Amino acid sequence: MSNNQLLPGGSVSATVLALLLPALAHAQAPETIRYTGTTLSNVDYHHGQLRPAVGVHARQVVRANREHPDAANGEGWTYNHAPMLAYWNKQYYLQYLSNPVGEHEAPGRTLLLTSKDGQTWASPAVIFPPYKIPDGVTKENRPGKVSKDLYAVMHQRVGFFVSKKNRLLTLGYYGIVLEPHDDPNDGRGIGRVVRELLPNGKYGPIYFLRHNATWDKSKSTYPFYTTSKDKGFVAACEEILANPLMMQQMVEEQDRNDPLIPLKKDYKAFSYYHLPDNRVVGLWKHALTTISPDGGKTWPNPVIRAPGFVNSNAKIWGQRTTDGRYATVYNPSEFRWPLAISTSDNGLDYIDLLLVHGEITPMRYGGAYKSYGPQYVRGILEGNGVPPDKNLWMTYSVNKEDIWVASVPVPVRAKAEGPANEVFAQLPAGQELLNWNTYSLVQAPVEIGKLPDGTKGLVFKDADKFDYAKAERIIPEAKKVVAEFSVVPAQNNHGLLQIEFQDGKGTAAVQLTFDAEGNFRHKAGSRFKGITKYQAGQQYDVKVALDADSRSFTVAVNGKPSGTYIFFAPVASFERIMFRTGEARHFPTPDTPADQEYDLPKAGESDPLAVFYLKSLKTSTPESSPGPAAKGPGGL
Repeated sequence: MSNNQLLPGGSVSATVLALLLPALAHAQAPETIRYTGTTLSNVDYHHGQLRPAVGVHARQVVRANREHPDAANGEGWTYNHAPMLAYWNKQYYLQYLSNPVGEHEAPGRTLLLTSKDGQTWASPAVIFPPYKIPDGVTKENRPGKVSKDLYAVMHQRVGFFVSKKNRLLTLGYYGIVLEPHDDPNDGRGIGRVVRELLPNGKYGPIYFLRHNATWDKSKSTYPFYTTSKDKGFVAACEEILANPLMMQQMVEEQDRNDPLIPLKKDYKAFSYYHLPDNRVVGLWKHALTTISPDGGKTWPNPVIRAPGFVNSNAKIWGQRTTDGRYATVYNPSEFRWPLAISTSDNGLDYIDLLLVHGEITPMRYGGAYKSYGPQYVRGILEGNGVPPDKNLWMTYSVNKEDIWVASVPVPVRAKAEGPANEVFAQLPAGQELLNWNTYSLVQAPVEIGKLPDGTKGLVFKDADKFDYAKAERIIPEAKKVVAEFSVVPAQNNHGLLQIEFQDGKGTAAVQLTFDAEGNFRHKAGSRFKGITKYQAGQQYDVKVALDADSRSFTVAVNGKPSGTYIFFAPVASFERIMFRTGEARHFPTPDTPADQEYDLPKAGESDPLAVFYLKSLKTSTPESSPGPAAKGPGGL
């Protein structure tokens, strides 16, 4: 340091001190994960105006239906939530909680469904049935309340465990709720149960793994795990109890002074991943985080909100991805929408924010604490399997009503590698939708299937009264785009297929529609203008040329130009082409009351099935504008 940087007596000058302080503060701050990107979510939009992660396939696997229970989980229970996922023995396993109507309202149970490929799922089966609480049970924090003809509710933050001997166990927790607003996860419940999932599709007996200290074990319906004659099962159970990272996930339901739980604070919904140096990053609701230096045995660093992360009272999931990078998945807002993914090279510095699920279906059934949006996300826990495609698989609920899975291609990417060039019949099986994002429902699936002419294509089916199927193709950003696609509508007297051309934030500038009256039309401001009539079963080859600078586009159908038109909304460029079997929706909004107490009319009914076939989509970026001056809203 030169002399002119020293004050008399050798002290550091104010200028140098100002330069050093930020570095010193950074050096003294505890190491933590942080979000350093600049993208933020806008909750005025269900998709948050986030760019999608390319190639995400979101699929509804359980659709609540009270009126027609055979179409759902067998008994018509409409509160379905907190799903968890594993991959074992070449199969996906998904468990979730269910109550008849609302959260923490008895009776409760846990169901399991399986899939070989993540697309076709078996019907849910009950693995932990409703549990009858003996009459006369009390809780010290609920004076004067006594159980009478009462069943337990389930509440677990961890659902699966694969042992060192490759045995798959599933776990649940029976809690006690004596009155409204009582909590099943207050450490005063019954206890945690466990059973083995066998390779032949059968289940082992149910045992208690750990009781609450306040529970009278003599009143337990199921035996304790140590009574099992299967020594391998007992050893697997004891692996769980000896694993601090497994036990940390149980802190909410277990006794707060349980000696097997390392960090006894009331932080909720713990998830974790390992860094390359074997330290463990812990994550909780509200984006609380800290790092353990010894595999989760101790957590000496303070628990803080992860700097830059926006997350409220919903789960956040973190994991190392198969490409050696890291990802967190969560709701980046004070609401439970949208569902987004952020990635990191080192597991500490997260740099981006991309959309995973940006739709909110109408909540068909009201109930206690049912929140709008895709929420409570969970991936596959370390040690619980790696799917063969190496993608990041996750599960979550929508509106605490329907259960979903989604796969995100690894490496996670935000930009298209090239223009669309999909003639689906010419693409190898399983590779048709690598660059497409799909939103597929039980009653409105979108998937590769057979077309009327015997070839294959992207098939949109829709009988869902409240929701729609959707697929979108991310394309390289451009101000001028030519898009060519071929559609075969199976009917022209019901159903709807909308095609939108959007910017990176999901703002549509152009909307074309095959409507329910046999019209192919475009949106012209607040009105719709006809382009041509369409017939059922006929192929329509559509060519659209768009120019963002002139805010104009041309449309030709089966080689016949129809005219030049003005955008209904301006955009600076195009990045997305979307196909959707319903109209855009905007409810709920940030101002919508949090609780919905009512059911929608005919909530369990379906619409007549409508089918649309997409044979191909190709895009290009010409150098010149689409052509002559566009017609205004008073055009065709």
